[in-house]
Amino acid sequence: MSNHLKNETSPYLLQHAENPVDWYPWCEEAFEKAREEDKPVFLSVGYSTCHWCHVMAHESFEDRRTAEILNSSFISIKVDREERPDIDSVYMSVCQAFTGSGGWPMSIFMTWDKKPFLAGTYFPVRPRYGMPSFSDLLKYIENQWNGGREKLLQSAWQIIEQLKQSQQSESSHSGMGGGSLSEKAAGMFADGFDRVYGGFGAAPKFPAPHNLLFLMLYAKQNENSDVLDMVEKTLVQMRKGGIFDHIGGGFSRYSTDRYFLAPHFEKMLYDNALLILAYASAYGITQNHIYLDTAEKTAHYVLREMTAPGGGFYSAQDADSEGVEGKYYTFALAEIFDILGKEKGKRFAEAFDITEGGNFEGVNIPNLLKSGDLNSDFGDEIHKLYDYRRNRFKLHLDDKILISWNSMMIAALSVLYRVSHNEDYLQAAGNAQRFVENNLSEDLRLYTSWREGKRSEKSFLDDYAFYGAALTELYHSTLNKEYLEKAEQYCGEAVKRFWDDKNGGCYLSAFDSKELFMNPKESYDGAVPSGNSVMAYNFVRLYQLTEKEEYGRLAERQIRYMAAQARKYPTGHSMFLLAKLIYDNPPEHIVAALKDSSDLDEIRGRLPLLANVIIASGSGEYPLINDRTTFYVCKNHVCLAPVNSLCEM
Repeated sequence: MSNHLKNETSPYLLQHAENPVDWYPWCEEAFEKAREEDKPVFLSVGYSTCHWCHVMAHESFEDRRTAEILNSSFISIKVDREERPDIDSVYMSVCQAFTGSGGWPMSIFMTWDKKPFLAGTYFPVRPRYGMPSFSDLLKYIENQWNGGREKLLQSAWQIIEQLKQSQQSESSHSGMGGGSLSEKAAGMFADGFDRVYGGFGAAPKFPAPHNLLFLMLYAKQNENSDVLDMVEKTLVQMRKGGIFDHIGGGFSRYSTDRYFLAPHFEKMLYDNALLILAYASAYGITQNHIYLDTAEKTAHYVLREMTAPGGGFYSAQDADSEGVEGKYYTFALAEIFDILGKEKGKRFAEAFDITEGGNFEGVNIPNLLKSGDLNSDFGDEIHKLYDYRRNRFKLHLDDKILISWNSMMIAALSVLYRVSHNEDYLQAAGNAQRFVENNLSEDLRLYTSWREGKRSEKSFLDDYAFYGAALTELYHSTLNKEYLEKAEQYCGEAVKRFWDDKNGGCYLSAFDSKELFMNPKESYDGAVPSGNSVMAYNFVRLYQLTEKEEYGRLAERQIRYMAAQARKYPTGHSMFLLAKLIYDNPPEHIVAALKDSSDLDEIRGRLPLLANVIIASGSGEYPLINDRTTFYVCKNHVCLAPVNSLCEM
C-alpha cells in the first residue's frame, strides 16, 4: 500500500510512503480534511538520516495497530525539516516551550488551523524512559479531543501568545556592544573548554566550526595565544578521534563522548563544509600541515561520495547500515588481518586502536587518540580498507540538493583553494555554483531544494544569505567581478523579501508570510549559523568591498539588531561576532593595478584570506609603478607605499 507521500521527491517523505499510516505532505488538503472530519492533526518532522526517526518509524509508523489509531482519529502530516525550515523552526520553538528541549523526530499535535496543543520528540512503542507509549498518548489525546477539548486546547493559546510576545520583545531591544560581547564570548568559551580532550562543554560534543572560526579571528586580532591554543587542541583532537573517518575522510555529525571517539555516525554536508572552512583557516594562520591535510581529506570525501553528476552536492549519508548504527564504519580485528594480512594488519591495528575486545561496544572505530601519530603513512592500507568497506554495506544517501548547504560547500572549497592553490577545489566550487544557477535560481528567485529534476516551491532567508556568502567567497578566490555583482543582487533580493525595516533583522520566511501563526527571526547559531548572522557577514563584506553606503547602513542596523539578541548568550551567536570583528577591524583593502590581465592568474588565491581585493586597470587613480603590476594596500585607515610584488606586500 502507499499513502499521499508516494509522489513526493524528499527522500525522508519517500521513506514513509509505504507506511500503513495515511500520511499527507504539508498541504491545505490535509488541514481541510481535519476540519471537515473534526480531527486533530499529528505533525511528524524529521530528516532521512536521523537515527531516532528511523527507530520511531520502525516501532510505530510501520505498526498496523498504531496506524489504525492514527488513521481513524487523526490526520497525519510528514515534513522534511530540511525542505521546510520554517515549519521546523516554528514548531521546534513550540516543542521547547512545552518540554524544555527539542530534537528529531519532532511530534506535534495541533488543530486544523495549525495551533499546537501538545508537543514532544521521540515516543517509544512501550512506556519507558519516563515517557508514555506512543499508542497510549494517541488514545489519551483522542479521549480528550472528544471529551475535554477546551482544557486540551487551553495550552495552545497560552503557548502561541507566549511565543509571539517573546519575538516582539526580542525585536524591541537594540544595542551595539560588539567589542564587549566578543570578549565575553571568548571568556565563556574558555570557561567551558575541555583542556584535556579539547572541545567545549560535556558530552555530547558538536564540532560547531563557526565557534572555532570566531575564536581564530579573535585570537589573531588580539594576539591571544591561549584562545588559539583552545582551537588547535580541538582541531587536533577531532582529527585524531573517531568523529573523523580515517578510512574514507570527512566528519560525522557529533561525538557522543568527551574524547571525540564515538560519533553519531551520520555525515551531513553542512558539517563537512564548515569543518573544511575551519581547518583551511587554521592552516592559513598556523601553516600546520595537519590542518590542510584534514581539510583536503574531507574535501576529497565530499567530491568522491557526495557530489551529483551536475556538480551539486548531496545532503547526507545515514548513520545506519542493516538497521545498526555505525555498522558501516566499524571493524573487528579479524577483518583487519583478513584484508591487510597479519604483519601490516598488526601495525595498522596498533596505530588505530583496533583490538580483539573492541574500543566501542565490542567493535572498533579506527582512531589515533592513543597513538597520537598523525604523520604515519598508511595510504595503501587505508585504500584497501576503503574498497572493502564500500562493498561490505550500502549507506542510505539523502540525494536532495539544498541550496544553503551547497552554498556552504562552495564557500569552503573556495577558501580551501586559496590556501592550497589546488585548482580542483575552485573548479568544483564553480561547478556547484553553476548547478545552483541552472536548477535552483530563476530571475533572482532562489528555491530551497532540488531532486530528480524537480525543485521546491519555497525559499527562505538562509538560501539567500548562504548563497550570497558563497558568491562573495568565489569573488575573493577568482577576483571575477561577476560573482561580486551577483552577491550584491542576491543580497538586495534578501532585503526585499525578508528585511524587517521597522526593527531590523530578517524574517525566516518572506516578511509578509501568513502561512504559520508566527514568522520567526532566527538569530541563534546552532548546528549551522543563522541566516541573520550570515546576513550580518554579507552586509559587512559587501560594504568593505564596494564602499557603498547602503551596505554600511544595513551592516550597522543588522549588527545593532544582532547585538541585542546576543547579549544574554554571546557564545550562541559566534558567526555574528565574527562579522562584528571584521566590521570593527577591517582587513587589508588592496587594489591590484594590473600590468596585464594574465597577471591575475599570478595573484589569484595568493592574497590574505580576509583581504578586500579590487582589480584596477593600472591607469588613472591607481597607476603602475615601475611599469609593473602594482598593489595599493590600506589598513587601519592608513595607506602604505605601493609595491610590485606579493612578497613585498
